[in-house]
Amino acid sequence: MPSALPLADPAPLDGLLPASATDDADSRRLGVYLHVPFCRVRCGYCDFNTYTAEELRGSKRSDYAGQAITEVGLAQRVLEHSGLPERAASTVFFGGGTPTMLPSSDLVAMLAAVRSTWGLAPDAEVTTEANPDSVDADYLRRLADGGFTRVSFGMQSAVPRVLATLERTHDPERVPLVVQWAREAGLGVSLDLIYGTPGESIDDWRVSLEHAIAQEPDHVSAYSLIVEDGTKLARQIRRGDVAQPDEDLQADLYELADSLLASAGYEWYEVSNWARGNEHRSRHNLAYWQGHDWWGIGPGAHSHMGGVRWWNVKHPAAYAERILSGLSPAAGRETLDDATRGVERVLLLTRIRDGLAIGELEPSGRTAVAGLIADGLVDGAAAVRGRILLTLHGRLLADAVVRRLLADG
Repeated sequence: MPSALPLADPAPLDGLLPASATDDADSRRLGVYLHVPFCRVRCGYCDFNTYTAEELRGSKRSDYAGQAITEVGLAQRVLEHSGLPERAASTVFFGGGTPTMLPSSDLVAMLAAVRSTWGLAPDAEVTTEANPDSVDADYLRRLADGGFTRVSFGMQSAVPRVLATLERTHDPERVPLVVQWAREAGLGVSLDLIYGTPGESIDDWRVSLEHAIAQEPDHVSAYSLIVEDGTKLARQIRRGDVAQPDEDLQADLYELADSLLASAGYEWYEVSNWARGNEHRSRHNLAYWQGHDWWGIGPGAHSHMGGVRWWNVKHPAAYAERILSGLSPAAGRETLDDATRGVERVLLLTRIRDGLAIGELEPSGRTAVAGLIADGLVDGAAAVRGRILLTLHGRLLADAVVRRLLADG
């Protein structure tokens, strides 16, 4: 089952935000995330807030779009009554779960509600995640006609036995088809990959990378497999049924990904993300790393406004009960103090290619930079220009770099 929600302060039933959320709000972009918590099957490695049909218990997929649209209206009232300025949505992202388990008309209706409530920026990026076996050409064309600009396919691997270990249900030979259909519909394409699956070899990973690159997507994400507590995969590893992912092998797989993607014209812009040119970077995900504002719609969705962070109740039935009662679905929230926001800024900005200004670091952090350069973790030329930019080796040890930058000395 999905992991537990964080512990924090209770959220007010009206959802109103503290005055601090309005500080410098005009300087931050507004994004909207719509969580669609439905999957046909639960993959053994996944701890996202998702539900199969038998786990819904009192809620129905067919009612969900209307409930999400109701939360869009509630969000607008909360922002207005909390004194936040009017801002058009610069990015909209449908994630899950599998958003494309819903009819295309539901996704288009949810996007239309965002458009009519906040408006969309003229160059708004509108993305949905999709499994390769959950869409066809007509479905993708209807999304494009409804205002979507981009689709992110969960390819994960091109090797059938690796997909079987991950419990993914699609045929890898379907990936070229869905990419072609998306292109014909006028949609941008991203492919999501996972490396480090138990039993996956370097040759397996090379096959997956080459298969992904051959489709010429605009964007590629490659995430190392993380074994989350409470998942089926964690239980399998505990029993000895499958091997624990090997961290040294995962580092080799990452280096292979970076090499092959760079040779094919993709540039890394965040530790796990590569794009063909700046225009194909995921602006929605960049907004997370850069500390902009977003409202998360749906069960378990997280939101952030000016240092105030909150998250919704998790189960679709509990979410529906709150929404239909006119109450905020928020389960808890926290208001970050300046010190915590500073720590998170270092943590997030060091992960992206644009990097972090050295001047933002505390004196002890600035002192650490020379050692990080000497260890080959931070680019020396970039540091001379005043920015922290991770080397390839530094990306593999990004968390360790952050710890040294935040050390008290």
